[in-house]
Amino acid sequence: MNPTFKTIARFQYSTEAQIIKGRLESEGIKVFLSDHITIDTDPLVSNAIGGVKLKVLAEQEEDALLILDSIKKYSVNDTGEEIHCPKCDGIKIELFSTIKEAKSLFSFLVGLVFGLFPFYTRYKYKCETCKTEFDLK
Repeated sequence: MNPTFKTIARFQYSTEAQIIKGRLESEGIKVFLSDHITIDTDPLVSNAIGGVKLKVLAEQEEDALLILDSIKKYSVNDTGEEIHCPKCDGIKIELFSTIKEAKSLFSFLVGLVFGLFPFYTRYKYKCETCKTEFDLK
């Protein structure tokens, strides 16, 4: 019988996935990464193909999710303190890149046309609880 894998997490870059993979393997969880080579070859396609998928054996899914939840994966400020959402005061805040402004969009298009990495990227924070996007001041 072939083992069945379940996707438990997705990452924009393979380095993030490799770190989590190492942690899970150290706990005896069998881990498989998919699409990491494609994204390492061309990072701009990460969002288009759904990122690097971290998969575990179906029978180890619950254990893997418990380990994954124990790892602090939310953003902190320069002094190591949790960032709070300005709208709901939540602490589940993630950093992401966006191309919603003209300068970021132009950089993305130049990179796409000439096969280069974008030379300008705009970063924002997003609250997982209320989906508010904000900048730190």
